[in-house]
Amino acid sequence: MTGGSPADAQTARDADQVADSGGPPRAVLLVALALAVAAIGSILVIAATRTAPQQPVTLPAVPAPQAADPACKALTAALPHRLGDYQRVPVAQPAPEGASAWRAGYDSEPVVLRCGLERPTDFVVGAPIQFVDRVQWFRVGAQQQATDANRSTWYTVDRPVYVALTLPSGSGPTPIQELSELIDRTIAGVPISPAQPR
Repeated sequence: MTGGSPADAQTARDADQVADSGGPPRAVLLVALALAVAAIGSILVIAATRTAPQQPVTLPAVPAPQAADPACKALTAALPHRLGDYQRVPVAQPAPEGASAWRAGYDSEPVVLRCGLERPTDFVVGAPIQFVDRVQWFRVGAQQQATDANRSTWYTVDRPVYVALTLPSGSGPTPIQELSELIDRTIAGVPISPAQPR
């Protein structure tokens, strides 16, 4: 027989009360432990996601006669903080009007957007055009990019203002896709207007 007398049970309860009377209740200890674990977890998450502030990107001035156009102002105001892996960074002063930049890392090549530029000189009748969503893009020729071997520059050619997007090699399709969506929502499309071939 494994049962005990009522006196034995009372003695066991009295022993538990004596053992428990020296500290805080168990529920208080569990809550304190949970709060400590949550605080440490929060500190670790903040430390792991904290990054050094991005340095401004220096951009050379490029003629942008329509940079003050309302279409460029609307586009600039709507630009996102992130483009896939790229985070928006400040442009060093004096910043060219209509220019914005994003970087994937502290020292990585930037994605650069410029609004209000002149029509690219090699955008002529018969030049190849790429569609990304509902935006038509023209890639400038190799002669204009001789110094930018690791980058490609694309111009929107079906909007009332020309928007140039310079992408570093390996940037993938996300920046041009996300910006195409934004450009389509922000700036109304117009028929393309290429120059006559020389």
